[in-house]
Amino acid sequence: MPSVCFYFQVHQPYRLRRYSFFDIGANHSYFDSDKNGMILQKVAQKCYLPTNRLMLKLIKQYAGAFKIAYSVTGVAIEQMKEHSPETLDSFVELAETGCVEFLGETYYHSLSSLYDETEFREQVAEHGRLMKEHFGQSPQVFRNTELIYSDEIGRLVSGLGYKAIIAEGADDILQWRSPNFVYNVPGQKTKLLLKNYRLSDDIAFRFSNRGWECFPLTADKFAGWVHNVSGGGDTVNLFMDYETFGEHQWASTGIFEFMERLPEFILRHPDWGFATPSEVAERYPSRAELSYHRITSWADVDRDLTAWRGNRMQNSTLQQIYDLGAGLRYHGNTEALAIWRKLLTSDHFYYMCTKWFADGDVHAYFSPYESPYEAFINYVNVLKDFRENLLPKVSASVNRA
Repeated sequence: MPSVCFYFQVHQPYRLRRYSFFDIGANHSYFDSDKNGMILQKVAQKCYLPTNRLMLKLIKQYAGAFKIAYSVTGVAIEQMKEHSPETLDSFVELAETGCVEFLGETYYHSLSSLYDETEFREQVAEHGRLMKEHFGQSPQVFRNTELIYSDEIGRLVSGLGYKAIIAEGADDILQWRSPNFVYNVPGQKTKLLLKNYRLSDDIAFRFSNRGWECFPLTADKFAGWVHNVSGGGDTVNLFMDYETFGEHQWASTGIFEFMERLPEFILRHPDWGFATPSEVAERYPSRAELSYHRITSWADVDRDLTAWRGNRMQNSTLQQIYDLGAGLRYHGNTEALAIWRKLLTSDHFYYMCTKWFADGDVHAYFSPYESPYEAFINYVNVLKDFRENLLPKVSASVNRA
């Protein structure tokens, strides 16, 4: 019996306030609390709360036959607790149904898997504790920040005891293979669940595109595409940003009605059902080892890392901020560590991306800055103050102790 496996990313960064050269040495407050609160509340009203109500309704309506999964970052939960506690409560209510799985990831949605293995391990452990605290689950399946994955990351995550890892079903990696089967990390028992990006993006990106040849996308049409996989796959993994519902695709597009009808049409086929990522990993055998010869992500048409480290601005700031990690962990100043880790969040470097055309439009949509260069200058100013004013205080306090 093949399955549809839904997983949604839920993430909100701590956005920086406008921090000029003249703030350096004079103001050590880096994050825009008002803007972060405003955005969290706006997204909660447009997406999180109405979509969670819909998902809860579907779980009850189909008596547990409808199942989903989330990866909720630590920084998103922190902001929910501060600005929209009812949103966090609605995720807890979903967790209590037994039909919702919460995945593991990096607490700060960072690129630490590429730069600092010790930091990566600590963030993953911290995130796991948070999932247990709020949702009563110890994550069994892992998704790295923005689905960044390679064989090396696969081995690292396997060593942490996860039963499965979610990755992008990139064409050059799969070649003749299908993303609709389960694979495993080379040399490991850990399984790989691959995103079917074509069907996922039909919902996440193309749903409201009137120029798309398949517009309008209806639930019965989409279910038909899924059912066509019968005999050619075990699972259709639909992985997307949760803000697809109500934020990227506005309510007026019909996205909520589409989602409300979709389980009915999927379940009309007697061979099909829904499964969480853990259930997929347990239910279906691995077809083969699958090696990733390059680092992949789910970003942009290239599905690589150029969204975060495709230019000198990004690479320079990434190197500078990660160079501080060992010293900060050694000194153990919790306040400075928390600030530093918020500065690691991948969004800061995404805002510096200088890609153009369709990818550039997507980057501009998410960025609070007028240009990538403005994002770079703002971050550099914050980093300069952090290095010149906060770090010496950390060292001095340790020496006095």
